[in-house]
Amino acid sequence: MKRVIIILVLFSGLMISATQSEKIPQAQISNKLIKANLYLPDSQIGYYRATRFDWSGIIPSLEFKGHSYFGQWFPKYDPEIHDAIMGPVEDFTPSGFDKAKTGDTFFKPGVGMLVKPDEKPYSSFKLYLIKNHGEWKIKKKADQVQFVHILNDIDYSYEYTKTVQLVKGKPELVLAHTLKNTGKSPIETDVYNHNFPMIDKGPSGPDITVTFAFNPGGTFRGPADIAYFQNQKLMLKRELKNGETIYCGGLTGVGDTSKDYDFKIENIKTGAGVRITSDQPLSKLVLWACPTTLCPEPYLHIKVDPGQEYSWKIFYEFYTFEIAK
Repeated sequence: MKRVIIILVLFSGLMISATQSEKIPQAQISNKLIKANLYLPDSQIGYYRATRFDWSGIIPSLEFKGHSYFGQWFPKYDPEIHDAIMGPVEDFTPSGFDKAKTGDTFFKPGVGMLVKPDEKPYSSFKLYLIKNHGEWKIKKKADQVQFVHILNDIDYSYEYTKTVQLVKGKPELVLAHTLKNTGKSPIETDVYNHNFPMIDKGPSGPDITVTFAFNPGGTFRGPADIAYFQNQKLMLKRELKNGETIYCGGLTGVGDTSKDYDFKIENIKTGAGVRITSDQPLSKLVLWACPTTLCPEPYLHIKVDPGQEYSWKIFYEFYTFEIAK
């Protein structure tokens, strides 16, 4: 009887989880080669309601030729956990934080106007109160979703457009961005894409490699002895264990043109990969890994004066290859 009760409780938990998932605003897109699912921004029932990452462009799943590329890499979900997010998501550094006094607001692109709670330095790992969420407008088509975030505030106002589009007839995904400053204060920010790849859910280890367009170098934190570069590739000697992470705050060798914003992530055990490029140069490139995901994090520096706008694109080309014997 006790075993039956336990099973019923577990089943009940799964049912609640499934019900909650059904309520999350989402959209599906396809170009007949790729199919992907996206979670949509919503301040009340959205999947992600924390203050680190841009709320648009969350991709919990993407499939190509029977291979999967994104998924839940973190162990615990809560909509207000800063890292409870999936896919090629982006994080903007805030504007106006340093000049704001305790209780004043500062601007976080892709999120809104946040309240500065004290005089401690800004932390992307902290949950801040959102005073002004702005307005999200979403347009859905069969092969794309367009997100428009409109914010009108005293110091910062903007219109941020992000389109997640699958290219017709190609195994390619494009993230197209435009940030238009409609306010009176300059917007200066560094934005990076965390990517969070999970190719066929392969663990971070010898089967996952990253190949760069330049000769990389750098110093790693964590079990640094297991990470090494060989023939423009980052490789790991063994799989990361639970609780282990590897971090490099900036790879050396990065050039000042968009040619170096070009790297491939591959699962050499399953024969699936993705090539990531952009039309903009890198300001720096960071690497971070935990047992479930190995992440190149490319940075761009953006400055937009009032009345001006800045646009950039990131391209994801998905492919398969023969497994070496």
